[in-house]
Amino acid sequence: MSFARDAGRAVRSTLLLWVITAIIYPLLMIALGQIAFPFQANGSLIKNAQNQVVGSALIGQPFTSDRYFNSRPSTTSYSTADPKKDEAGVLKTGVSGASNLAPSNPALRDRIAGKNDPDKTKSIEGDLPRLKKAGVQPTADLVYTSASSLDPHITPEGAKAQIARVAKARQLQPNQLETLISQNTDNRFLGIFGEPGVNVLKLNLALDRF
Repeated sequence: MSFARDAGRAVRSTLLLWVITAIIYPLLMIALGQIAFPFQANGSLIKNAQNQVVGSALIGQPFTSDRYFNSRPSTTSYSTADPKKDEAGVLKTGVSGASNLAPSNPALRDRIAGKNDPDKTKSIEGDLPRLKKAGVQPTADLVYTSASSLDPHITPEGAKAQIARVAKARQLQPNQLETLISQNTDNRFLGIFGEPGVNVLKLNLALDRF
């Protein structure tokens, strides 16, 4: 009799805890998220002037045109490659992650500094020559990839280094772009954590609306 009573209590307690932790708590968190933080809870999605979703504030995108501020390099091309047509192997490290190449690795040096092949069949234009050719003074974030390869930010210095190129392509005044960068710079969290950063997607959308 005592065993049956104790077993019944155990079953009821288990069911009660299951309802609380598996149903009530998740639904409560979803409701609180939608009410208090709807932007973050729905993926921090960013829309353009036509109210179309063009990306997330949390995930970087590749921008290479002279008319836009360029993103930092990515070992996975920001996961935009087709896994079935990944001849370059950009997804071989997964959809997120660093290359883990040491500074002494020839592959890293070739990507940054470039490589000249006598037969001109395997020549690589490095990021440094490419940036200097475009009139951009290289900064660390414009040359090195992030740990995730999905970083949506560049430093304010990295954005300002591209002002001359973007201003020339769009026929704008440099001071106009400086103001735009300042308006789209995310400051330190609570004023003390992290470093200021410029979300490239937000900056380029603001540039298109300029």
